[in-house]
Amino acid sequence: MEVNAHTEGLTPMMRQYFLIKEKHRDHIVFFRLGDFYEMFFDDALFASKQLGLTLTGRDCGLNERAPMCGIPYHSCDSYIAKLIKGGCKVAICEQVEDPVFAKGVVSREVVRVITPGTVLEDHLLQEDANNFLCSIYYDLQGFGLAFADISTGEVNLIQIDSEQDMLLINELARYAPKEVIFNKVFLEKKQVAKYMRDKLCCTADLIEDEPFEREAAGQAILAHFQRESLEEMGLEEKPRCIRALGGLLAYLKETQIDGTERLMSINLLEESRFMNLDLGTRANLELLENVRTGEKRGSLLWVLDDTKTAMGKRLIRSYISQPLINPLEVEKRLNAVEELCRNELLEADITAELGGVFDMERLITRVVYGSATPREYKTLEAAIARLPAIKVVLRDVKSNYLTQILKEIDPLDDVREMISRAIVDEPPNSPKDGGVIRPGFHEELDHLRDLMGNSRQILSDLEAREREKTGIKNLKISFNKVFGYYFEVTKSYLNMVPDYYIRKQTLANCERYIIEELKDLENRILSAQDTAVSIEQQLFQKVRAETARQLHRIQLTASAIARLDVFTSFARVSRTNRYVRPVIDISDTIHIQNGRHPVVEQLLGAGAPFVPNDALLDVGENQICIITGPNMAGKSTYMRQTALLVLMAQIGCFVPAESARVGVVDGIFTRIGASDDLSTGQSTFMVEMVEVAQILQGATSKSLLILDEIGRGTSTYDGMSIARAVLEYIAGPKKVGAKTMFATHYHELTEMENELDVVKNYNIACKKRGEELTFLRKIVRGGADESYGIEVSKLAGIPDWIVKRARAILEDLENNRPVKVGKKRFKVQKEPEEDLQISLAGAQPSEVEQQLRDIDLNTFTPIEALTLLYQIKEKVSKKL
Repeated sequence: MEVNAHTEGLTPMMRQYFLIKEKHRDHIVFFRLGDFYEMFFDDALFASKQLGLTLTGRDCGLNERAPMCGIPYHSCDSYIAKLIKGGCKVAICEQVEDPVFAKGVVSREVVRVITPGTVLEDHLLQEDANNFLCSIYYDLQGFGLAFADISTGEVNLIQIDSEQDMLLINELARYAPKEVIFNKVFLEKKQVAKYMRDKLCCTADLIEDEPFEREAAGQAILAHFQRESLEEMGLEEKPRCIRALGGLLAYLKETQIDGTERLMSINLLEESRFMNLDLGTRANLELLENVRTGEKRGSLLWVLDDTKTAMGKRLIRSYISQPLINPLEVEKRLNAVEELCRNELLEADITAELGGVFDMERLITRVVYGSATPREYKTLEAAIARLPAIKVVLRDVKSNYLTQILKEIDPLDDVREMISRAIVDEPPNSPKDGGVIRPGFHEELDHLRDLMGNSRQILSDLEAREREKTGIKNLKISFNKVFGYYFEVTKSYLNMVPDYYIRKQTLANCERYIIEELKDLENRILSAQDTAVSIEQQLFQKVRAETARQLHRIQLTASAIARLDVFTSFARVSRTNRYVRPVIDISDTIHIQNGRHPVVEQLLGAGAPFVPNDALLDVGENQICIITGPNMAGKSTYMRQTALLVLMAQIGCFVPAESARVGVVDGIFTRIGASDDLSTGQSTFMVEMVEVAQILQGATSKSLLILDEIGRGTSTYDGMSIARAVLEYIAGPKKVGAKTMFATHYHELTEMENELDVVKNYNIACKKRGEELTFLRKIVRGGADESYGIEVSKLAGIPDWIVKRARAILEDLENNRPVKVGKKRFKVQKEPEEDLQISLAGAQPSEVEQQLRDIDLNTFTPIEALTLLYQIKEKVSKKL
């Protein structure tokens, strides 16, 4: 229904509603009426369907009643959560004056707009992940990006001096914002918009260009962060970052009204500080989630994350997403991890104390925004109470980062003592009903509480004093709603009534009087509850303000705790899983001895040992490793393993290997797997070629490339030609010169070892005995002599007829004979039907028994024996 604030006939309250709605057209307005948030007209029609609310109506002064639905204000959180998850924005409109004193319509204002990127409430946030709002400024020369998590106060700025869409998409993938705002020119970026809609599933909004203007943005930044110049903030040479941050601050000021001071500082991220990980690499290496289900289990994060605090859980995600490329920074992290790894008692003590440290970052945020409940203050107090013990545990640490953490942890004794002194041990969830402030904290409040709790005794004492004073033995104090409290005197004692008694009512048998003391006491008793609640709210606000003033100290401490938690997790996981400290240098050499895949090893469990493998890459004669071997043999696992170990080393964690030397790489690029992009009409081959082109553009001689089956999406000769050309391009030091692992089925490519000094051939060792094929999972020098495609198809469960027919066709091809349609019908042994009658001649040997009878133990290697044992165990388990 189209209605505006100037429509004739609207009631005053509804006119007020439309004046507010006019400013929040794109928001669902929660309009406070008494104890309810009401929604009207189109908002009501939409919300009633989305939230399952009953749609009613309200007289609004028009011919038709206004559609209306509502929810109780004290249980609004779950409804807001549903709307936010659906991509909506909710404007909270509160009564900002007491209805008792209002003249006409109660004043109302929007006090906050809740959007997917500005959520503060615990139940709307993922504990172990940041909730980023992203501001993008685009100007045809590149992008400025500002990522802010207002629930933690984190602000990251990135400037991209290129207008390549993939560079922007890679950064969006790194931070996965829930909401994006952008300037008008950015509307041209259709590919990025498609990625945000289809992959990130985030809300996106165009905002006015004015906040992005260079001058306005610069002034807003200096005013917010209270700085003299952009130069001292390191922003002078980052014009697009300035504009993006200016747009972000303007948006937050518009939606949050209060609390934006939570953003205290910025992190200006230089591309040269972190490893380049593009979108495909993050997915292929399964850093934060597995590609099959999107769950944490099966990812590198799942293996490494044994953190105990929400702050640590968010930070470890950031570490894994942003590996370092400065060897000195990496070494400092490794020193901290090694000290904790070697001192198991120290690590255990730290772990025990961290278990009681709640999410200080998000708690102090809600304090600053004024939305923290009394119970959350006690939670913050409990977290702070752990800090002195942590400092005691860390008192003898030696490594640079651990000593720095020790210095940065502030015991915050004054904050804890203030909260403890002010707030009761078990407060209500809301300060509005009182009972929050501890007795003894405020003298007047104690007096009011005493008055409320002892009013009967106080009245009785006054009654006794007046009896004695006047001599009226049957004088008593009574109460009614008309006169309040009064003295009642019977007719026989009227001559003893003092002059200061004021007559209020005459009855048949008695008269009723008041005195100043009694009326004063009445006023105090009747107003004590309201006064007490009002004083409590004022005191609670003072506690909030004083706690909020300690924002910087609390944030610094929370950051130190998060880093301690991550280092302790790395140490515990490393010791438990037998990881070793890698050697980090700038040698351009990756040398891993007996490395293991960290995720596969954990998925296999202790019962199935992982087969370790070596890896050697450099910019000399081991620059390119061509890896051949059958599918399912482990080529992709081996290559991913090498990439993951390099990444683990550069985030400062120990690695699963016997030894590892990692010359830092500036980026890891992977091309693994194949898929069509049907939405853009791109075939598997086209997608593959686009990704390869992007890799070759982004890689440098310091990068690590993992390429799997390049060229398989087209004909054999075309594919092989492309694969060889790609390898030749990578091999040239003046072109790419990157360290590369290249898996292929084109055995002809193994000839390149004889033609290029930088190429080495490797293959996955297999054992073939008759028609049986066993994967040994071991990487050995040299090219594979066969592809074993038919044997692999048999292992995969292809029917025997097809397998035998394929062998016959292969034999014809290898002998240059023409292949004709097969007329011979191969006999396929059927599985015997289950016979319910017991045979007196004895049972037939089982499949496992027959397999055991056929093997020749004299020809088996130990690894073959173990492999066979696990195959037999798997068969038996399936039959049980």
